[in-house]
Amino acid sequence: MAAAEVLNHTSVVVPQPKDVFISQIRRQSPPHQSGKRSKRYEEKQTPVSHHPQGSGSDEQRSGGIREAASAPSRQWSWTSLTDTSVSSHPPIFTKDGSHFFSIAGSTIKIHSASSGKVVSMLPRSQDEGHTDTITSATLSAHNSFQLLTASLDGTIKVWDFLEGMLLRTIVLDQPIHHICTHEKIKDYIFVAAAKTKKVKGSADHSKDAQDENCIVLRVSLNPQESGSLTRTQKLSDVLAVGKVKRTAGLALSASGESLIAISGRRSYVAQTSALKSGFIKFTAPEPLTCLAVHPFEDYFATGDVKGVVRLWYCLNPNLVKVVGVEKKSQTSAFHWHAHAVSSVAFSMNGAYLLSGGEEAVLVIWQLHTGKREFVPRVGSPIKSVVVSPPKASEEEYLLELADATHAFVSSKTLKLSRVFARIKLAPSVPNAFPSSSSSPLAFHGLSETLVLPSSHPSSLQTFSPSALALVAELEVAPSNRVSRRDEKMLEPSRVERVVVSSSGEWMATIDCREGDEYFRGEIYLKIWYWDKKNAFWILNTRIDRPHGLRKITSMSFSPSPSNIQLVTIGDDGNVKSWRIRSTKDKKRQEEISWVTRSSFGYKSDTPRHASWSPDGSLLAVVFGSSVVLYDPYTNVPRHVFVCHESQRPREVHFIGMSGRFLAAVGGVDLVVWNVMSRSVLWHVKNDRPYDTLLPHPHRDAFVTIHSSHSTPAHAVVTIFRVRSPVRQMEHTLPFALRNVIWYPQSYSPTNSESFSLVGLTHDYSVVLMGDDVDPQDKRPIPFKTLQKGQSMPRKSLFEEMFGVPVIPNESLQHSRDRTAANPGPVLPWRSSETATFFDAPSHLIPPIHTFFESLVDGFLTLRVADEERREELDAQEEAGSKLSDHSGPVFAKSADIATESVLDTLIPVFRGIAESSDYSNGSKKASIPPNTAPVLTKSTPRHASRLDRPPQLDSPTPNQSVVPVGHVKVGKKRSRPALG
Repeated sequence: MAAAEVLNHTSVVVPQPKDVFISQIRRQSPPHQSGKRSKRYEEKQTPVSHHPQGSGSDEQRSGGIREAASAPSRQWSWTSLTDTSVSSHPPIFTKDGSHFFSIAGSTIKIHSASSGKVVSMLPRSQDEGHTDTITSATLSAHNSFQLLTASLDGTIKVWDFLEGMLLRTIVLDQPIHHICTHEKIKDYIFVAAAKTKKVKGSADHSKDAQDENCIVLRVSLNPQESGSLTRTQKLSDVLAVGKVKRTAGLALSASGESLIAISGRRSYVAQTSALKSGFIKFTAPEPLTCLAVHPFEDYFATGDVKGVVRLWYCLNPNLVKVVGVEKKSQTSAFHWHAHAVSSVAFSMNGAYLLSGGEEAVLVIWQLHTGKREFVPRVGSPIKSVVVSPPKASEEEYLLELADATHAFVSSKTLKLSRVFARIKLAPSVPNAFPSSSSSPLAFHGLSETLVLPSSHPSSLQTFSPSALALVAELEVAPSNRVSRRDEKMLEPSRVERVVVSSSGEWMATIDCREGDEYFRGEIYLKIWYWDKKNAFWILNTRIDRPHGLRKITSMSFSPSPSNIQLVTIGDDGNVKSWRIRSTKDKKRQEEISWVTRSSFGYKSDTPRHASWSPDGSLLAVVFGSSVVLYDPYTNVPRHVFVCHESQRPREVHFIGMSGRFLAAVGGVDLVVWNVMSRSVLWHVKNDRPYDTLLPHPHRDAFVTIHSSHSTPAHAVVTIFRVRSPVRQMEHTLPFALRNVIWYPQSYSPTNSESFSLVGLTHDYSVVLMGDDVDPQDKRPIPFKTLQKGQSMPRKSLFEEMFGVPVIPNESLQHSRDRTAANPGPVLPWRSSETATFFDAPSHLIPPIHTFFESLVDGFLTLRVADEERREELDAQEEAGSKLSDHSGPVFAKSADIATESVLDTLIPVFRGIAESSDYSNGSKKASIPPNTAPVLTKSTPRHASRLDRPPQLDSPTPNQSVVPVGHVKVGKKRSRPALG
């Protein structure tokens, strides 16, 4: 039954129930009892929830307030679809450079360097992993197939990443910030552990840099004799090197003779041969942010908060420590960055220094000249820079960006060679998403993707929950993504709202930019069309200031795809509807755009929210303390529900497939109306204000979300049925939600009663919640055992992404092995490869004589003969040989043999030339006797007479004209061999 028909239906008006508090409902609900009494009590009750469209008498019998036996509570589960924020520790490459490690919270992800796919994770089980965030990791100096990780939980774990096994755990009982090793000091590891000072008047430990000190320790990796058989190892040999402020970097010099730590404005240097002597302090002009050590020479580089990259030449073993005296070192400064330097790294040959920061520009410094080159617009601020190990092909630079993207830069072309993007929810610029702004979130049914905010506030991104992959990024408001000017942040355009139509063909967005004394504010309503061919959103219509400069508070599409409308509500007090207009241009081609259909209001109240009935026949709008039902085609009010129970309802939604019920939340009040009887069905008050309400798309049920009373940072989810105010289920989630929508599970049936929601938390994590959610989906990547050494078979891109097939293809594997064993000749250069090669900097291009011949050979290739023409000529020659055995007359083409009339004309000419005196005197060869000329008959084959002809002269004079008299075979022009 349509919602409008339900509104016109006359029925018995049931009496209004009294307001009931949730605490009272708890006391009124019968306790669970065993035995016959419980069964008799259940038999007396009417299962109202089984008849969602019952008559008014059924409602009257149920009392309209409570349900004697509520439905059993389901276990509410949740799982996070995204990773935690980007770690400040740079990625780590394996020895061969085929894989790299990245830190994600308390786990380690192992990526393929060629495809970027996560092929394995550490740990395999939560029991073996760290209990807090991993802060540092490094390869073991004793075994390059072992990984050392340190965490704030005060432990160091040693992993065999080939097998994914935890070898042992070293307990330090102090939060660890940095660790480092060296191949010449294999039995020890250097650790920067925190020693937090207690703040006066507080028993808690502050983790701010000002209230936290660190101590640098040398820890032995050799297990104790008593604990050698167990995985947990207590410290056996610990040496304290010195105390520093909270460290920003810790490293060993190339020779392993010096230990370097940076903290605040100081650099600390200690000799590994005399660690008991402690650190020698060197001062810097500004606080230091990052550290890198030269691969061959004994000096290091740092970056500071003012954007200066500095080289330190203070690793002299002859320096004498003076207590209480800070020394100054000889340094070299390079300055280009306008803001703090996030990371520095040396190239493998030590000739270049790389730096990156908030500007999203990679700077390559040539150390001996001071010249610099740039890789601009990498997409997001650079968090860390790592140089890949040397390979047979080329050296690459791995950039870890602020939006969790890994980008590889070629050292030859200084261009991005490949980019592996993940979901971008961490803000790439400070204050990108203020708490006051709403977070856009929508579900697109055609592509089964989520539309989420991106790391930059002016963009959206589409994410596939099933594949756990980022699909695309849409720049809603084009913006010049430059870094901030001085210390003042540039105000970007922000996407505040997004909604997708039920058909999936249209999407509407609201982006705005706040004005200031120099700039007037902007608000744009943009409507996008889904291009099915290219699977991307295309901008169709842009509407400037749809509600003036006032904020838009609600936006929704009508559910009917045949007569689709868009309704927007603004603080200007108007409700506007938009429709599709179709026109034809000069070429008689149809153009579709969106225009204003109508604008209306109610009294002088400001609208706050609008909702459509399931069939699109009614539109409910919240005005002040009233909910008005409109006919969306005539804009005529059909009924007004005055909400006496709540003075300011904030949201209203139709409940159920028929649209028979209406639920509204405002403050601590929850009100449910029966649209058929036009009366309040029930009303409850909560102890905390409601944040939002979401209806079930197929059942007469809905869910409310509010913050926890005991822990405001946690969200409480409550499920209600429209027949009763008794809560069906209540569950507390360990996070707060910015926005939440309904998420249809692909494997769930259409008439399923289970709930499935997806939400965006306050820390920008995408969380899937519901009855059928498996918590094990937090670990979607299966563990794979890596093979040791260079003998690991090279996988195709398909196998890197989807895994090795269960049934191996022996012929393909044999072909791959044979190709790997015999690489074959080098193919000629292509034009695109040539252009790419010469795009490299001049100092990276090899000498011209080393590739000149191969390059020219690629330009001057041999002409390949036409096989079809060759077959045709061979067929003609075979036909001629068959004709030679025939006794009859021969009919040949003029292109193959000359006619007899032509030969009769040419023979006397040749004979006259041969008998002339000029010919006999000028030629060194003997003249041809006149009687040697062959006499042709009609029965003589043409190719047979060619054998009786005299040979031609080798070097005729210029006065002679040579005319071929033999069998002429028409063929293609001879190919000229290439040079070289």
